[in-house]
Amino acid sequence: MTTILYLVRHGETVDNVRQIMQGQTQGLLTGNGILQAERVRDEMSHTRLDAIIASDLKRAVDTARIIAEPHGLSVVQTPLLRERDWGGFTGRYIPELKGEVWPDDIETQENLLSRAGEFIAYVRNTFPGKKVLAVGHGIINKAVQAVYYGKSMNEVPRMMNAEVRMLEI
Repeated sequence: MTTILYLVRHGETVDNVRQIMQGQTQGLLTGNGILQAERVRDEMSHTRLDAIIASDLKRAVDTARIIAEPHGLSVVQTPLLRERDWGGFTGRYIPELKGEVWPDDIETQENLLSRAGEFIAYVRNTFPGKKVLAVGHGIINKAVQAVYYGKSMNEVPRMMNAEVRMLEI
């Protein structure tokens, strides 16, 4: 049985605009981020969804709750969809990080890809044959797609805020 996964990146946040490395901080949607989530809500309002999942970080949960409104579904939260832990880079201005040596406390790509694989298995096993919308973050969503397509992460195009991609898992 094929499960349809609509993978969504959260709406724009204050730190996206400020170019701050958010990592696993909660994040706050901007007015534009709320509008982006409402656009996804409106576009998906006539698509039957059986479940809505989100990272347990506020920016993803808030996006998912907006999208869930016409479906009458509660949002299931999971740490599997959390953004990459950027360790010592968290809270820093992204343009200033170019060329810097990565600190040892950044989540490894291997761990990130492992979480992505666990997330795919979780959706496949928990919602077989269902339509599931999941709101995550830029890097973890990229990892989910890399695992799904059997590609390296740099081969997966960047997702924009509130972009939706469909995977049949």
